[in-house]
Amino acid sequence: MASNLDYLAPELKPLEEKVQAYLESEKDMAQAEIAATTLTQGPPDPAAPMLEQRPAPGSFPEPLDEAANKLQNLRDDLAAQRQEIIAMLPVLDEWVKINLGYGPSRVGAFREAAPGTGYELRVVI
Repeated sequence: MASNLDYLAPELKPLEEKVQAYLESEKDMAQAEIAATTLTQGPPDPAAPMLEQRPAPGSFPEPLDEAANKLQNLRDDLAAQRQEIIAMLPVLDEWVKINLGYGPSRVGAFREAAPGTGYELRVVI
């Protein structure tokens, strides 16, 4: 019976917190992707005045550029968090049970199919 409760071990707490932060970052990334897609595919704003001359670059932030920068920053953060979690795992190519608040969840890093490409992080809630 004790092996079924291994996911509650206190030494896994930092890993649990890091995985929860990673999952929140993934949600933020999904929302940012939706916002960026809406900006690129949305209808033009009819209330926006038609300018005869384009303002100088850098004179005001453009929503598309801001969205692209935000997406790139989120991608970079997710990649860094992935590497931190993989480094924290006690074993590779195996599942580790952790507590994400829903009972035992699993996290693991598994070798990707293409040789030399590294490990892929997987989380099962």
